[in-house]
Amino acid sequence: MAIPESFLDDLNGRLNIVDVVSAYVPLTKKGGNYWGLCPFHHEKTPSFSVNESKQIFHCFGCGKGGGAIRFVMEMDGLPFPEAVRKLAEREGMQVPDDGPGSGAWREKRRRILELNKEAARFYRSMLSDPRGAAVASYIRDKRRISPKFSARFGLGAAPDAWDSLIAAMRDKGYGKSDLIDAGLAVAGKNGGVYDKYRNRLMLPVIDVRGDVIGFTSRVMDDSTPKYLNTPETAIFKKRSILYGLNYAKNTKRPNFILVEGNIDVITLHQAGFDNTVATMGTALTEEHIRLLGRYTRELVLCYDNDAAGEDATQRAIALLKNSEVAVKVLRLPKKQLPDGTLGKQDADDYIKNFGPGAFEGLMDQSANSAEYRLGLVRARFDLDRDDQRAAYLQAAAEVIAGLPSPVERDVYAGRCAETARASKEAVLQEVNRLRKRDRRQARRQEERENLAPARQRQPQSRDLRYQNVPSALAEEGVLRVVLLDGEYFRQLEDLPPERFSSPLIGGAYAQLRQRWSEGRSVSLAALEGRFTPEEMDQLTAIVQQPQARNTAQEALEDCKRIILAEHRKGDIKSPEELMELRQALKKKKGFGG
Repeated sequence: MAIPESFLDDLNGRLNIVDVVSAYVPLTKKGGNYWGLCPFHHEKTPSFSVNESKQIFHCFGCGKGGGAIRFVMEMDGLPFPEAVRKLAEREGMQVPDDGPGSGAWREKRRRILELNKEAARFYRSMLSDPRGAAVASYIRDKRRISPKFSARFGLGAAPDAWDSLIAAMRDKGYGKSDLIDAGLAVAGKNGGVYDKYRNRLMLPVIDVRGDVIGFTSRVMDDSTPKYLNTPETAIFKKRSILYGLNYAKNTKRPNFILVEGNIDVITLHQAGFDNTVATMGTALTEEHIRLLGRYTRELVLCYDNDAAGEDATQRAIALLKNSEVAVKVLRLPKKQLPDGTLGKQDADDYIKNFGPGAFEGLMDQSANSAEYRLGLVRARFDLDRDDQRAAYLQAAAEVIAGLPSPVERDVYAGRCAETARASKEAVLQEVNRLRKRDRRQARRQEERENLAPARQRQPQSRDLRYQNVPSALAEEGVLRVVLLDGEYFRQLEDLPPERFSSPLIGGAYAQLRQRWSEGRSVSLAALEGRFTPEEMDQLTAIVQQPQARNTAQEALEDCKRIILAEHRKGDIKSPEELMELRQALKKKKGFGG
């Protein structure tokens, strides 16, 4: 590892995981642990636990776990060295460099950021160059973006040439590998490179620190792809980027607006809605929601009013359902086409056609997620027909049954009953029937899972599944005991890691044993950086299970006996050896039969 082990031990000794996690997640102490809503998946009931004595976190819902370093890696999307560096700065510590590979990721990141900044300046300069005249006209005349907001968002032009950027960046000291690493150039078949972006409107993607982390681009006609983004790089991860957040984070408005397109963001900011953001051509993700939750408690979804937009809205509502971010939906009206039919309209169209005041009116009328979903249900049925009214009420009851609050269920049951000219009591009766059905199904599922204890005790990851379950469960017990007190290793001299059936547990046992023999701390947090995220999840799930100190000695003896016996079974070659083992086991208390 590039970072010395002694430094990591010192850092882990200073960190308190409760303080680290509390900077991101509100925690409440209950019993011996701290609890909160998991930041890695959405839930209503806290299943995210932080154990201060063991210095680990574990979510009983999604299974993620580890120490303070792993937590920061997951929350901030950092590699191990950078998470260590961030936590070290928090503790006022200077991370020493150790080895020729030290700081390679940080240097690569710095160089990409500097190259992106230079590229953004180049694209911006092209707007006043004849090579960028078509893009400048498109921004001014077609998109009606003012010079002020063109400059604010750093809009630029990629010339219609194969190597304009490459030549300009070569003069700045950047080579082929730099341009490819940044996603600004593409390698050709003959070993050369060419500009990735040609004859396009260029939009720099700027993070909340003000760094240009990548680009998105748009064609000026109907050619495809319409939008072309920076590929995944060391600093550009589409799943966790919100375009426009660098400005929206400073808004005085009480909510955020989420739109589909980058141009929509600029148009709305220009119209006074500086709380607008967009994803980078991807569906909304949990990473996006975690990011939004840092800046707002209400999100207004404003997707295009076509089938794809409605599907995206429904998916976003489902994803946001259990988050702390409240959801509203702004439904854009369809626009009249030249042939008299109604067609798709996005936020950019609506602002240009009707102005900011009309859009503000739509904001005021935006519906919460329940109202939106019930509105979609209502549109599917002809309520002048009795059979359609019955079908409508059945479909509406399915939506209402999923609402968490009894007050909400009562209100919306009344509204739907009035709409369909039915009694509220009948609707509530159907809602209650559906809720009882859902509870029965949940209980049956739980019972099915409880009837498969062997499967339940297996790791979730298929790659980590136990080949010998009795031995592996005993190995888990040994791990829990030695993490209570490393001095228990004194009683395990005859239990080498090679006797363990689980490579993962055996590997963790070996490293902890080595640390103890060197007089260093024995903790799970000390193993971070040595195992994959999936492996740390499993080790944390093992360690978070309780092991009382007053029964640790007895548990250790039982677990050790089982491990050695299971290992010996694998060495048996004859019926005589098997009989000898059975006789020996019968003499052991609690291990007969």
